[in-house]
Amino acid sequence: MRKNWPVVFFLSALLVFCNAPINLLQARVTPSSGFDMFSAQEEIQAGQQAAADAKKQLPLLPDSDPVTKYIQRLGQKLASHAPGEKWPYEFHVVNQKEINAFALPGGPVFVNLGTIQAADNEAQLAGVMAHEISHVVQRHGTRAASKQMAAQLPLALLGGLMGKGALSQMAQLGISFGVGSYFLKNSRSAESEADLLGSDIMYDTGYDPHQMAVFFAKLAEEGGARGSQFFSDHPDPGNRAQSVSKEVNTLPRKSFISDSPEFHEIKQRVGGMKPLTAQQIADMQKTGASPAQSSAPSRATKTFAHNNYKISYPDNWQVYGDQNSSVTIAPPSGVSENAIANGVMINVYQPEDSHSSLDQATHDLLASLRQSNSDLRAIGNDEDVRVNGISGKSLDLIGNSPLPDQQGHAAKERDWLVTFKRNDGTLLYLVFIAPDKDFGSMRPTFEQMLKSLQLH
Repeated sequence: MRKNWPVVFFLSALLVFCNAPINLLQARVTPSSGFDMFSAQEEIQAGQQAAADAKKQLPLLPDSDPVTKYIQRLGQKLASHAPGEKWPYEFHVVNQKEINAFALPGGPVFVNLGTIQAADNEAQLAGVMAHEISHVVQRHGTRAASKQMAAQLPLALLGGLMGKGALSQMAQLGISFGVGSYFLKNSRSAESEADLLGSDIMYDTGYDPHQMAVFFAKLAEEGGARGSQFFSDHPDPGNRAQSVSKEVNTLPRKSFISDSPEFHEIKQRVGGMKPLTAQQIADMQKTGASPAQSSAPSRATKTFAHNNYKISYPDNWQVYGDQNSSVTIAPPSGVSENAIANGVMINVYQPEDSHSSLDQATHDLLASLRQSNSDLRAIGNDEDVRVNGISGKSLDLIGNSPLPDQQGHAAKERDWLVTFKRNDGTLLYLVFIAPDKDFGSMRPTFEQMLKSLQLH
């Protein structure tokens, strides 16, 4: 039987297309390429080094914060549709008021809290993040650094730097990807590339790419300090909305995600938060204070209702946990890498003997706490306290903080342990924590919080 070769060819091609990996059918914009002295591994290492420095300089929300967890989930969902090299993406939230976001080489992405507060829907927030992911895909940071290194290369040759790798050359030429670095301020052509590739990433993840352009247009219209920082790092390439629309029009029509219940929960949560301004962060850095340890409490208060108690706290601090769990109440800058440098931890302790006295149960608890911090020791003797008609025990402690000081050395930490015996034999306990040098100034705030405590 004679074969119909055009039909056979067509069916074969269709079969290959249908069996192609999904990522081959996504991201129609092909990532651009250019001169880059960095290998993929060097790029990842450079980004990780810059991220470590950023975490020391910027007030980040901890990874345990619900806002950070949400941004991480959204970021990974978008990154799964990014073409090219599969970089080890990670996502962080900066407790800063101004609207901005930036990406470091090799995957770290930082989103300002003000950006989440300003987004009208999840698609707009996804647009900002897809845009930053696109800068990583396009390797804009290391490509810009490579151009600068090439311009200085004759000096490098004289210095005998060749053959030592891009990271070594970068360091010896005084080039870095630190916060505010020239190489993190994108050109208009880089912005245009990130817009188009970001549009495809949004489309493939299920978001309307037009919302990215809508959000950027909103920032341009509002102007002011909040938007000006974004455009200083992300210059408008011109005709942004038209370029995005032109790209979207090449893609098949489909329905898009606009919002999610989780976005509205997070939006409500961040609405009550008061992030630091860029000027406040800069002032801390000038005076040598670490934004990661800033914790000045507000005089205004909020109330947190737990199933076992109710307590008031400064309204610029945050509650980590819920009404059924152990709880930490601290400034966003007081918690880092799942350790607390400033704030209060509240939990329930179950003594081995439920009939033991308050004094015995308190010392059993102290022994348990020492298992995780062997340097912890008591200062003076425990004292009896009474809070809203309930008897308790109070004990001052000192030990080494889990967080280092500015020089990277172990810092001294003061802890104030207060316990109350409950009807079921368990202890409700509070540990107020601050650096030793700051504890005196923090104690009035801690005392006010304790006075507000009401046990159920």
